Amino acid sequence: MAGNTSGTLFAVTTFGESHGPAIGCVVDGCPPGLALAPEDFAQDLARRATGRTRHTSQRHEADVVEILSGVYQGLTTGTPIALLIRNTDARARDYDDLLDSFRPAHADYTYWHKYGIRDPRGGGRSSARETTMRVAAGVIAKKWLGARHGVRVRGYLAQLGEITPQGFDWDVVEQNPFFWPDVAQVAELEAAMDALRKAGDSVGARVTVVADGVPPGWGEPIYGKLDAELAAALMSINAVKGVEIGAGFTAVAQRGSRHRDEITPERFLSNHAGGILGGISSGQPVICSLALKPTSSIRIPGRSVNLRGEPVEVVTTGRHDPCVGIRATPIAEAMVALVLMDHALRHRAQCGDVGPVAPRIPGG
Repeated sequence: MAGNTSGTLFAVTTFGESHGPAIGCVVDGCPPGLALAPEDFAQDLARRATGRTRHTSQRHEADVVEILSGVYQGLTTGTPIALLIRNTDARARDYDDLLDSFRPAHADYTYWHKYGIRDPRGGGRSSARETTMRVAAGVIAKKWLGARHGVRVRGYLAQLGEITPQGFDWDVVEQNPFFWPDVAQVAELEAAMDALRKAGDSVGARVTVVADGVPPGWGEPIYGKLDAELAAALMSINAVKGVEIGAGFTAVAQRGSRHRDEITPERFLSNHAGGILGGISSGQPVICSLALKPTSSIRIPGRSVNLRGEPVEVVTTGRHDPCVGIRATPIAEAMVALVLMDHALRHRAQCGDVGPVAPRIPGG
């Protein structure tokens, strides 16, 4: 199956299926000398994991990372880093009833037409289980970006259904299961999720990722634009149907006099561009948002067809997220970090010996 690798100089290839024996990835292009150990992956993998609360799928995976290559005596060697995670709570039998039917709004139908083989076990490669390895690879990128350039990548849930934050505090994002920036609304979110679960339905979400400390100059002018590759990376996440950079679609209603990010000797006066100008980072925070569709695997009966093209009614049982966006924050962070590290290495390769040519304006 082609299309399993992302990145140019920092390349990540994932493999494995949702209910197979294991999932894994190969990270190629990581510079040598970065301290890396299995325990480095635990925090972000726990943030992504199912079963943390009643509001996500109740699949409980250990998500223990095995480093098979590319690390010696605790340091990366510059050779490919192979990571493996064994699946310990797969239940393929939950999907026996779907062997001959297609779930509406799921990848079953398109995968079958493309490959001619029906693997109903939790969506196989199209399952969100695959994103576990993106998060693992993102741990490496986050660590290198922080150590080498002081870049910090973090995200939060910016909307759940019709609910949006009424306040904002980075300090509370990691203190609730929703990655929500307003602690006063957590009870409202819990009630909304309980109602969804009782109804057997699902809802969409919006996630925002902010990368602070990105220096100016990363990105290519035309086909390797930083914002274009961030958008592609974020769109590759399961269930994502839209991506915005900076002001995004709200720019449609803005006047140019408001949208343009004016510059003073001290700072930029706004950041509607999301930290990227002409496909190249400006030194401001890089800001991306993504829209995730409602989970397609729900208990409410839906019309579909079987392998013979006959009409059927599909009810999806098993363990599923009423809102996939709740666990998407660390996944989105990982994809942003992977793209940023790739572009950092690409910039170093072509322009690493370019000295300062103009005063650097603080990011603001």
